[in-house]
Amino acid sequence: MSNRTTSRTLYFRILQQIKPYWGMVVMSMVGLAVSAGVDAALTRLLQPLVDHNLRADSLARRDAWILPAIILGMAVLRLVSNFSSDYASAWLSSRVMHDLRESMFARFMQLPVKFFDKSSVGVLVSRVTYDVNQIMEAGVQVLTVLVRDSMLAVFLLGVMLYTDWKLTLLCVILLPGVALSIRIVGKRQRKLSRATQSSMGEMTSILDESISGQRIVKVFGGGKYEIGRFFTVNNRVRSLAVKRAATSSTNSGLIMFLIGITLAAIIYYASLRAQAGVLTAGSFVSFMVAMMALQTPIKNITKINESLHRGLAAAESVFAVLDEEPETDAGAQALDRARGELDIEDLVFQYNDENRPALDHVSLTVAPGESVALVGSSGSGKTTLANLLPRFYDPTSGSIKLDGVKLSDYKLLDLRRQFAMVSQDVVLFNDTVAANIAYGDANPSRERVLAAAEAAFARDFVEAMPEGFDSILGENGVRLSGGQRQRLAIARAIYKDAPILILDEATSALDTESERKVQAALENLMKNRTTIVIAHRLSTIENVDRIVVMQHGKIIESGHHSELITKGGQYTHMHAAQFAGDESSHSPAQP
Repeated sequence: MSNRTTSRTLYFRILQQIKPYWGMVVMSMVGLAVSAGVDAALTRLLQPLVDHNLRADSLARRDAWILPAIILGMAVLRLVSNFSSDYASAWLSSRVMHDLRESMFARFMQLPVKFFDKSSVGVLVSRVTYDVNQIMEAGVQVLTVLVRDSMLAVFLLGVMLYTDWKLTLLCVILLPGVALSIRIVGKRQRKLSRATQSSMGEMTSILDESISGQRIVKVFGGGKYEIGRFFTVNNRVRSLAVKRAATSSTNSGLIMFLIGITLAAIIYYASLRAQAGVLTAGSFVSFMVAMMALQTPIKNITKINESLHRGLAAAESVFAVLDEEPETDAGAQALDRARGELDIEDLVFQYNDENRPALDHVSLTVAPGESVALVGSSGSGKTTLANLLPRFYDPTSGSIKLDGVKLSDYKLLDLRRQFAMVSQDVVLFNDTVAANIAYGDANPSRERVLAAAEAAFARDFVEAMPEGFDSILGENGVRLSGGQRQRLAIARAIYKDAPILILDEATSALDTESERKVQAALENLMKNRTTIVIAHRLSTIENVDRIVVMQHGKIIESGHHSELITKGGQYTHMHAAQFAGDESSHSPAQP
């Protein structure tokens, strides 16, 4: 597809966003047309002003009030039309930006996890904030300038043609130069705008990483490195801005040069016609003012090219997000509350950028209410297996069944209602404590919130906060300790009361005393629920019903703690290594 076709397609898509609000578009266009007509008419009124009102005779004195009255009426009309067009344009811009941002956010919520695996948060934030604003320059603002200045240019040309058509023909020599300038500069503007979108996304990403990870930056002395990274991308943004400005200035300057040449020729020719008596003084003044006024709309129209291509470059990135395929949700079977039986058959899963599968022909059956711990070294496939259960990813081959039905056959929302998850990477929202515990519940129960906090041993420290359960946590619970954040995440899982629990290092951030309390709460919570536990500390999973040992994406051992210890296999070696490490860490120092 050619660049021209792509630009046309993108612009039509932008206009589709504006189409539902055609009433405001008409209001804006009518206001712009009236404003342009009034401006052009005022230049035409200079002719009677000079030829009639400024004469020193009784007739001129008797009718002197007529022209000022007309100008006053036109000024009122200009005021009303200008307000209506500006208001409609501002309303339209804000509404379309609102719609685009809402559509993008809704699409983010529908996209699969693999999309976010390959995308930077900073870049995605930049798409919603910066790029949407740029689209409006290619949409409403460009349309506004195009209509207003095109109409004004047509009306002014009409005034000039009415005054002296021969003089007006000289202006036509300007058009080929303007068209050529727009075509040459347009390609470069589009290229520079694409580079700017990319650099702004990279800048936002660096800001997000550096500010969010400020503690790591400080501890590891990465301040200078981050400053260097930011300087590089910031300097690139500055350089691109200068190049865009230089390109735009060159374009405008060339056009103004063409206007200057034409203007000099017209003034000379008009002077000769005025001296010959063909033009009256008023006609000459009206023509020259209209011609001078014509420079502004022509200049604005040529500058549209810059805004248009900047907006089209932004539209590419925004519509690329909107065109992303949402999560597959072809299931038709409803599910109220599952019994919790999981049947994993010959499961294979491979990430797109890896050579070997993360899960290699895994088969596992979990009975309703059974607790199963997945253990193994990092990269053995434990977390990957857990992520496939709520369908964050779909298997490459094989199947997972819940209560005898393939996961893909269930409605996605119904399926995910069956799971509660506590991860080692706790996510809390910048909202109240109560809202975080009852997250996802449209009608939260205060009593259940309190009970969940109590069960997770979080109630005491929450009630000690200034506003208790109505305290705002800050971004990702930054005001809380690691253990407190972990306990709130556990309280959220307790509140949901799902039949299947996924605990991914759920007690990793707790001190010894808190761990004992939360472990007891988790053991109570796990009763009569199917539970998948991912753990590195083997002491926390000794009481589960079954332990599954994984290595290189395969299951190599399975059984109860005592059985696996007796076998003397991989689990025995892992347990012995951790036990030895714990013993050495608690042994007294030798004198």
